[in-house]
Amino acid sequence: MPQLDGDKYRKLTVGELSSRSGVASSALHFYERNGLIHSERTDGNQRRYCRDTLRRVAFIRVSQRVGIPLKDIRSALESLPEGRTPTKKDWARLSQRWRDELDARIRQLEHLRGDLDGCIGCGCLSLNSCALQNPADVLGSKGAGPIRWLAKGAAAAE
Repeated sequence: MPQLDGDKYRKLTVGELSSRSGVASSALHFYERNGLIHSERTDGNQRRYCRDTLRRVAFIRVSQRVGIPLKDIRSALESLPEGRTPTKKDWARLSQRWRDELDARIRQLEHLRGDLDGCIGCGCLSLNSCALQNPADVLGSKGAGPIRWLAKGAAAAE
């Protein structure tokens, strides 16, 4: 259907935003509750979103896809002047900030993958020698039983 001139300024309902963005209405409500997007309310208290919210939602989804936590996404969006929607230049600047964090995570995952392969290769899955759960049996010197679970429980009880 061709777009009418007046349509480009018409605000979107939550259903329209959901349909156009591919994001469930419940997720859009979650984003709104967490300050990632905002809506205006009609006299009947129905949500209406500016069309540029589509780009904002796309920014959120891509950021999540690469593993950026919502708190960091919110912080990035809050850094934009007057709460505007991110541009391509904004994405380049913001994604550069996250590059070091992503590189560190990649290194950590590669290390984990190496340990996992070694553990599966030996087949023992022993807590005495498992490089994943108890490297060099450091937990053995801390006492008997599920030391990690006991420590978490004691910290929660305090």
